[in-house]
Amino acid sequence: MDTAQLTAPGAYPGLHLHLHDGGILEVVIRSEKTLNSVNADAHRALTRVWRDIDDTPGIRSVLVRGEGRGFSSGGDFTLIEEMSSDFTALTRVWKEARDLVYNVINCSKPIVSAIHGPCVGAGLAVALLADVSITAHTARLLDGHVRLGVAAGDHAAIIWPLLCGLNKAKYHLMTGEPVSGIEAERIGLVSLTVPDEELLDRAWTVARQLASGSPTAIRWTKYALNNWLRQAGPTFDASLALEFLGFTGPDVREGLSSLREKRAPNFADDAPL
Repeated sequence: MDTAQLTAPGAYPGLHLHLHDGGILEVVIRSEKTLNSVNADAHRALTRVWRDIDDTPGIRSVLVRGEGRGFSSGGDFTLIEEMSSDFTALTRVWKEARDLVYNVINCSKPIVSAIHGPCVGAGLAVALLADVSITAHTARLLDGHVRLGVAAGDHAAIIWPLLCGLNKAKYHLMTGEPVSGIEAERIGLVSLTVPDEELLDRAWTVARQLASGSPTAIRWTKYALNNWLRQAGPTFDASLALEFLGFTGPDVREGLSSLREKRAPNFADDAPL
């Protein structure tokens, strides 16, 4: 694939790609009306784009960010409802969710994420799997799986314990407690945090630094370090399978209804396991 195909308008629904001078590719998650939520088309695009970036020459680093008021508000309710009622949709999204994580990990180009506002769902996976993650102080990172009534699969099990330790990972992933940009840096969940007005400048500085370095040295360093994530693959695969098993149960239907109705959920009293 060449850069013209990669950056063609509409090539990746929900995303806008632009190649800047110095070989820096800007990937913008864009659906401002829904705070950059990820529908079925955008989820597929967010999965596929990293493989295509890896295959495209001329890209030396990537900067990924959200348009407007936040990074991404997560999966939209229509997609979640479809997954809970349609086996074909469920298995399709399971494969995409698996591939999204591994495609980011295996993308040879260094990735910088600039995180502001809400950062949830597939957007959070990309943001935290990036090689350098930078938050605005007021960013709000949230893994909302348990609030929806499914296991915290997605990206969480593969990387949160490595970044912030098992105890912090359990606390935030089992309670659904959000993490501010400042707190995310304090516990090691992200690389850096900066005042909101400095976020993009700092992210571009890091992206330029990575783009101007030795591609061989930087990419091979990334490959070696990401073996820490690859060896956690079985843990991730189990978490993702349990998450998607949860989409076939009653709790996700109650979780989705409660979110739509803006009320507290009334989950089942017990579980088989």
